[in-house]
Amino acid sequence: MGNSNSSTVNHRFTSACRAFTQKKLEDLKSLFVSLASQSQSNDSYVSYPVFQAYFGLSGSLGERMFDMVTQHRKDGKLTYEDLVIAKATYEKGTDDEIAEFIYQTLDVNANGVLTRSDLEFVLVVVFKSVFSTTDSSTSDYKEMVDALLNAASFPKSTGDDKGMSFEDFRSWCSHVPTVRKFLGSLLTPPSPARPGYQVPHLLYEDTVDSNILLLKKEYAWHIGGALPHHELEEWKLLYHSSLHGQSFNTFLGHTSNTGMSASVLVIKDREGCVYGGYASQPWERHSDFYGDMKSFLFQLNPEASIFRPTGANTNIQWCATNFTSENIPNGIGFGGKINHFGLFISSSFDQGQTFSCTTFGSPSLSKTSRIQPEVIECWGIVQASNELDTHHNAIKGTVLERFKEDRNMLKLVGMASNSNE
Repeated sequence: MGNSNSSTVNHRFTSACRAFTQKKLEDLKSLFVSLASQSQSNDSYVSYPVFQAYFGLSGSLGERMFDMVTQHRKDGKLTYEDLVIAKATYEKGTDDEIAEFIYQTLDVNANGVLTRSDLEFVLVVVFKSVFSTTDSSTSDYKEMVDALLNAASFPKSTGDDKGMSFEDFRSWCSHVPTVRKFLGSLLTPPSPARPGYQVPHLLYEDTVDSNILLLKKEYAWHIGGALPHHELEEWKLLYHSSLHGQSFNTFLGHTSNTGMSASVLVIKDREGCVYGGYASQPWERHSDFYGDMKSFLFQLNPEASIFRPTGANTNIQWCATNFTSENIPNGIGFGGKINHFGLFISSSFDQGQTFSCTTFGSPSLSKTSRIQPEVIECWGIVQASNELDTHHNAIKGTVLERFKEDRNMLKLVGMASNSNE
């Protein structure tokens, strides 16, 4: 292989081969032969231009990935052994191994520190790739890039820039699953089905002015990172407070009996913050918390993060109407506990609250805990026909009764009877 560390590489290659079936190894060999034949290398290696063209990786990010895959040899030659080792580490390794591989790849300056400017550069590449734009201007998605960066922590000082540790990077990735999916699929040829590329098609009436909508395509892409593929095809606008009136009963009327069980609730408050929640169950009248562990909360602006259930409790979704007891506040919400919700909009639809809560491990989603919604909209998830949801046929009862897998998981970690906070 022309490598001074050939014995080490051979050991890694032998170990990497165990991660694949014989058929997969044959497929990788065929891929290598095909790319090598285009590299004018007598079929012995893949050149950077061919690698770049096949995987759709250009600029500094492409150069960094090629350097990672070729074991930092700087010889411009990607061998079959390199390809197998990289694929085994990057696609078959542990979560930590994959995260470490990505972390090192994103260090576009190769100085051992992932800076804010490094990450900003990468996010611009991501958005240009996902939204297929060749425009040199980043104005269309600068707001989203900034929001994603605002959700990251850069405690290290590196001259004029700020840097993040590997642990900070891992934490950030857990809150931006779509970015993580994209960065985890760089050794897959670009296609609409490539993880991290899916952008739901937003459906609404032709008479609706798109400028009044809160849910931008960049927001939908961010939220969709926490959803399965069959829920990423089409999202339909069911309710918008500016179009239908700021009314709880109107909201329920527009979101009920639609044939769509899951929905995305988006709110913009008077502080200018945009956030909301994904509800996996229909908005139906209940006297207690309901829902399942698929639901989550999210922030969109000025920070962009997703907060999945922690398993600390099952206070997932809330929808109460026409109750007279103070112990059952009328309105819709997610997480926390009564009068201390992770997110809650009262039945008047003109006030609410967002507190930090253990249900989702989420902070207050806005600048203040007491919120005044300015715009409220709800999008129904149009699921693929072969993946139709069967929630309406589920056995009624509490979450722990309806979702045995959730119950068993909680029992295993000793939290099936945990606090309501």
